[in-house]
Amino acid sequence: MDFRHSEITQHAAQMAKDFAQQYIKPHVMKWDETQEFPVECFKEMGKLGMMGVLVPEQYGGSGFGYFEYKVIIEEVAKVCGSIGLSLAAHNSLCTGHILSFANEEQKKKYLPKLATAEWIGAWGLTEPGTGSDAGNMKCTAKKDGNDWLINGTKNWITHGRSGDVAVVICRTGEPRAKNNATAFIVEKGTPGFSGGKKENKLGMRASETAEMIFDNCRIPDANRLGEVGDGFKQSLKVLDGGRISIASLALGIAKGAYEAALKYSQERYQFDQPISNFQGVAFKLADMATEITAADLLTLQACDLKEKGESVTKASAMAKYHASEVAVKVSNDAVQIFGGYGYTKDFPVEKFYRDSKLCTIGEGTSEIQKIVISREVLK
Repeated sequence: MDFRHSEITQHAAQMAKDFAQQYIKPHVMKWDETQEFPVECFKEMGKLGMMGVLVPEQYGGSGFGYFEYKVIIEEVAKVCGSIGLSLAAHNSLCTGHILSFANEEQKKKYLPKLATAEWIGAWGLTEPGTGSDAGNMKCTAKKDGNDWLINGTKNWITHGRSGDVAVVICRTGEPRAKNNATAFIVEKGTPGFSGGKKENKLGMRASETAEMIFDNCRIPDANRLGEVGDGFKQSLKVLDGGRISIASLALGIAKGAYEAALKYSQERYQFDQPISNFQGVAFKLADMATEITAADLLTLQACDLKEKGESVTKASAMAKYHASEVAVKVSNDAVQIFGGYGYTKDFPVEKFYRDSKLCTIGEGTSEIQKIVISREVLK
């Protein structure tokens, strides 16, 4: 594997970095405090192709690969984890599911609008009572002539209220039966489909997380994605790629916290010298740099396998697991290096600290990643 970034990847990274500095950084704390989901920011990213990173040009996307996708999410997350999270969820989950499993008619209808951010995407798998236990979903879709009637609730959904279109996985068979779920595309404004409670979160506060409620929501069979019963299998494949995006998100948060701590340690003087001169701080920085590099390499490996079309299940789970745990540890150490200032909202590391925790939970907890990895190892 060649560890050097291509010119295209470097260009993508610089574009995302410039955008984050100009359009995101000035508003980070306002969006965080008010929990505002800045739709216009995503519309601007859509103009640059950042909302359709992996979508082929024929459908209005950028036609980039996973290396470009990694660095785009990373550069945005270095500035704001919330915007990085929503960027990842839109690209990997909703848009990614349609890209991977829709028929040609569906792709032509939805991908151009998603890739340009004319429409914001949501993806609904998790429910109030079924997180990791997705085989026991309560949200059902029942056939009624040429239509389907969806009933139930999804929660912890990124863009659950503001999304213009959602891919929703519903149970179409008996609970815990094999192949008992099917994926559907549901547009905002469809009768019986509404957004519910918006969550008041510890971190990632500018990324909307909300319920989606279905009450006899009628959709045509033309909105079904793939075959009946394939929904959960599709979701697992979508999550394989999605875990690369969460690893990239975690990396961005970790790098943002590390860079802030490194700079501060060289500027903050105690006992007539920068605190970076003290071993207690220097060793923290050494550990942070080493862990970030290891997480980066795991993520690059997953991107490489994905680009080659090889199985990425183990590699993406390892990358997601390690990078997310590193993000928490690094941001924690960054707060410590800042001392009392790190505990205030006048400095950036407290937000990296709050945002980092979500990475160990979303798109499969660290514990679920260990299950995935162990199963692959023991095959």
